[in-house]
Amino acid sequence: MISRQVSITNSIGLHARPATFFIQKANEYKSSIWVEKEDRRVNAKSLLGVLSLGIAQGMTIQLVAEGPDEKEALDGLENLIHTAFKE
Repeated sequence: MISRQVSITNSIGLHARPATFFIQKANEYKSSIWVEKEDRRVNAKSLLGVLSLGIAQGMTIQLVAEGPDEKEALDGLENLIHTAFKE
């Protein structure tokens, strides 16, 4: 299991469209992936779970992955976040 902290820099945070891109990317991997914000942890492959965290611009989240492609999963999700969700 590996984890890393990532800051959300896009203007609208992880809402609607960016969250959809995020879960689509997470579903490309076999590993189990979670998003943690404060004391909550949700499945990164669940749109409702990710949206329920209310992640806004400037917040820092923890990405956690466990499985055969865990490093690739976190690298891919971090890259998506740093490219502003293709906006």
